[in-house]
Amino acid sequence: RFQIQRGKTDPTSYKSLGDCFRTIFQREGLLGFYKGILPPVLAETPKRAVKFFTFEQYKKLLGYASLPPGLAFAVAGLGSGLTEAVVVNPFEVVKVTLQTNQNAFTEQPSSFVQAQQIIKTSGLGFQGLNKGLTATLGRHGVFNMVYFGFYFNVKNIFPVNEDPNLEFLRKFGIGLVSGTIASIINIPFDVAKSRIQGPQPVPGEIKYRTCFKTMATVYKEEG
Repeated sequence: RFQIQRGKTDPTSYKSLGDCFRTIFQREGLLGFYKGILPPVLAETPKRAVKFFTFEQYKKLLGYASLPPGLAFAVAGLGSGLTEAVVVNPFEVVKVTLQTNQNAFTEQPSSFVQAQQIIKTSGLGFQGLNKGLTATLGRHGVFNMVYFGFYFNVKNIFPVNEDPNLEFLRKFGIGLVSGTIASIINIPFDVAKSRIQGPQPVPGEIKYRTCFKTMATVYKEEG
């Protein structure tokens, strides 16, 4: 919801995270926080399988290119993220459509009905179930590139600990920092994706059409 706001002039603008939680709870009830839960649940298994399988395959291919290990991990992560995005994007379109619907949970269509409506009205292409694909490619590609590149390079700097508890903390800490940095860097793509896949400001007019143009518009209007 934060990502589809269009500045302070937006009538649906939330003042803070707490205000957003309160408003959703008051208007849409407890189940309002779980709108669009089914698409990511359905996508999670194939998403993870594609991410890690393709990462290993790209890593093997890059082994023939004699790249430095740090660069090879980053490029393999980029490749896995781009591949993952193609699988995930249709689920994201349905999820965002459901999450931006401000009706009560019981009043909105199911995930399958929503997907059918999108296909019926807009098809399977870049205006329908694959809308915002470029932004999704950027979001997952950048995230995985930074995450895998940072994780595998930093992991080798800190020695393996024989104590299993300390070893867990070592891996957990590196993973936490890697994910945080990757999220900070890829969030502009995520905002662009939500603007493109969510409702347009004026019904019938497409303001947010392409990834980088959407980023430029958001930057110009909202900083």
